[in-house]
Amino acid sequence: MTALTLSNVNKSFGAVHVLKDINLSVEEGEFVVFVGPSGCGKSTLLRVIAGLEDATSGIIDIGGTVVNTVPPAKRGIAMVFQSYALYPHLNVRDNMALALKQEKRPKAEIEKRVAEASRMLSLEAYLNRRPAELSGGQRQRVAIGRAVVREPKLFLFDEPLSNLDAALRMNTRLEIAKLHRQLAASMIYVTHDQTEAMTLADKIVVLRDGRVEQVGSPMELYNNPANRFVAEFLGSPSMNFVPAERLGGPADQEIGIRPEHVQIAESGVLSGPVVHVEQLGGDTNILVDIGYEMPFTVRMFGQYPVGTGTTVNLAFSTENTYRFTRDGVRQV
Repeated sequence: MTALTLSNVNKSFGAVHVLKDINLSVEEGEFVVFVGPSGCGKSTLLRVIAGLEDATSGIIDIGGTVVNTVPPAKRGIAMVFQSYALYPHLNVRDNMALALKQEKRPKAEIEKRVAEASRMLSLEAYLNRRPAELSGGQRQRVAIGRAVVREPKLFLFDEPLSNLDAALRMNTRLEIAKLHRQLAASMIYVTHDQTEAMTLADKIVVLRDGRVEQVGSPMELYNNPANRFVAEFLGSPSMNFVPAERLGGPADQEIGIRPEHVQIAESGVLSGPVVHVEQLGGDTNILVDIGYEMPFTVRMFGQYPVGTGTTVNLAFSTENTYRFTRDGVRQV
């Protein structure tokens, strides 16, 4: 069964056209991530799905029901925000139970759902604490638990890890992935962080300027990007680009090559001085000035000592390259 279908969805704020003909489906149990740069429309799209914003045109179907005129509380969705949105005067148990109490659910049912969500999210020891007594990661788990107890048709996450430090982001990301496996629920997750997108998603939706650029599994998008934007956006470090004519190709094209497919060699097709070295312990990123828009990045496995200013030769196989027109269209 399809959990969500969007058909030609548009959203405008006055004269500003924010979402442009969005067509998308989310299958039952699928984890879908909306990703893209700031201002691309991903959070607005999530709010339109949730009913916090009205679509200007198009159809929003959740679980087989058109919900364009249905208020948020009746759409069968639960949303987790970046800001946690917990009530400071309520303890963890009451924060998680509040929506169920407002729906006048039986007390025994509320207690059962809160207990189960607490177990899933390792919150049993914190049920009597207020939000001020919790860490950022614990507060975010409470916000997730508040969504879980509602047993929604669709979970919506709006950049839920943005306020956490790096270690907590990783731990909470694992919690969300584990929760998805346990619940087998349909989830939509908005982020600007491609690492979150690549590690969590069954399907990634890449957005730019209010349009869907490409939809597919993380590896489909990484290995077979539809255009230069997707190729550059997904991957860390980003894909390298060089004018095709420098490699014997047409003057109106660019060649893309991922940093892990480039080697420093005795001789190569490109060369230049090293302008910066990022020693990451397990990997080394070497940035080389080849006289183009951005430094050319070489990703080496392990620790690779090389000094800035050293001229190096760069080699790579044409089998690992991508061709794009100067306006970003992929040439296959």
